[in-house]
Amino acid sequence: MPYTPDKPVSPPSADELRARIPGWGADLDPADRPSFPKERFDPGATGAHWTEPERQGDDPRRERSIEHAHLTAVYGTAQPLHGVSGAIRRYAYARYSEGRAAHWLLLVLGDRVEATGAHVRSLFTTRPDNPITETGILAEPRLRPIASRRGRVDLRHAWIDPILVAGPWILGGWVALRMVRRVFVRRS
Repeated sequence: MPYTPDKPVSPPSADELRARIPGWGADLDPADRPSFPKERFDPGATGAHWTEPERQGDDPRRERSIEHAHLTAVYGTAQPLHGVSGAIRRYAYARYSEGRAAHWLLLVLGDRVEATGAHVRSLFTTRPDNPITETGILAEPRLRPIASRRGRVDLRHAWIDPILVAGPWILGGWVALRMVRRVFVRRS
């Protein structure tokens, strides 16, 4: 148990794991790996001539975990943070460590804010989002919905998938309907 004065429990040995879990450690011997003998350490063959790539330079706008002294040597700039969702994500990185649940919950919140904004923006385009087709519910009868899922791990939560996908749309529609109704009731 980390961060406690108790002596940590020793991890089980490879023999104990092999006895307990069928197939555990099947690839421990490099000769049993499918990539063998191609798997080898040969930096000259890759063209890498550095121990750490040349740094791209710190961009103060780029989010960085507070656990790290600087950004990674190379990072993407194609999708900069923006808007309210970007502010939420920046706050998560600036305030909370990656070991805190608040960090990840804020990132999820930022993602949901971004997704909601994208859905709202799509309403003002010539091709708005179509929640009916995006749920995949129209494809269900044609693509053998039960038979195609037999033996799959995700079969257990398949019943809740339409609710998770369509639920926010239904809730958003209900809230919008209530707001419109309230506006018209006040005017009359």
